[in-house]
Amino acid sequence: MTVVDKEAKVVVIGGGTGLSVLLKGLKNYTSHLTAVVTVSDDGGSSGRLRAEMGVLPPGDIRNCLVALAETETLMDKVFQHRFDHEGSLKGHNLGNLLLVAMTEIAGDFVSAIQEVSKVLKVRGRVLPATLEHVALGARMKDGMLIYGETSIRNYGGEIESLFLVPEKCLPVPDALEAIMEADIIVLGPGSLYSSIIPNLLVEGIGSALASSKARKVYVSNIMTEHGETDSFTAVDHLRVIMRHLPQSVVEYIIVNNGVIDEGILKRYRGEQAVPVLSNRPEIEAMGIKLIEADLVSDSDLAWHDSEKLARVIMNL
Repeated sequence: MTVVDKEAKVVVIGGGTGLSVLLKGLKNYTSHLTAVVTVSDDGGSSGRLRAEMGVLPPGDIRNCLVALAETETLMDKVFQHRFDHEGSLKGHNLGNLLLVAMTEIAGDFVSAIQEVSKVLKVRGRVLPATLEHVALGARMKDGMLIYGETSIRNYGGEIESLFLVPEKCLPVPDALEAIMEADIIVLGPGSLYSSIIPNLLVEGIGSALASSKARKVYVSNIMTEHGETDSFTAVDHLRVIMRHLPQSVVEYIIVNNGVIDEGILKRYRGEQAVPVLSNRPEIEAMGIKLIEADLVSDSDLAWHDSEKLARVIMNL
């Protein structure tokens, strides 16, 4: 593959599956790649480790490390192995356990990530947004306050705004430095409320985004998410992001206009999810540049194609 700009400094902010999908594509264009990842997850293996051992949730970090690994080796498969037999390990991911063990050996979470990065020959670096143990909170439009990412998702009400507990949590200094030195900063793709917004709530992240001279891009999800973004258009996603930042920073928004297979759409409709529409007039009225492209992968899921998305971003 031809490298467009080997020296481009790219920062991606988010979490979940969407972020790892993007990283798989971007690593083919630049080694100056930093992923700033949310640490508010309280579900699954990460949530159990967090509750039982008092560690930062390692799941999203692990996914990003594997996505940035230079080659698919046996170690990549080891880090993604999930135990499915009965017993205390059921549901746990081996990579999560290894990250927790390495944290105890290395003395801190960032050092553990660096050591694992060497093992996987990671292209770029992965940083947690904060090293503090934070929980996600939501003010719902019905007046309720809900605490915990999983509880918020399961509540079913419309979210007014999010906050972190504690609200004053310090960022990882290297994350701020990467944002300030970046050529381009990408928010998403990923769950709006549980993967992207929590990073923006960390003290100093929002102001660093506003001060950075980098181009700032938001990658809209291809599909809405039931319980989080029901009936949302791309404009609705943008407005939520703006409500959680000290000032408007997004300059570009990337939205899929590729055709999704009807069979796939039917399955998503059963999950009460529909394609995210762009609403070009409203986006342009906000002073944001809209980029539409066919970004759909060839898989049986309505996910972004890593290479297609990375190419659109690097062309900026």
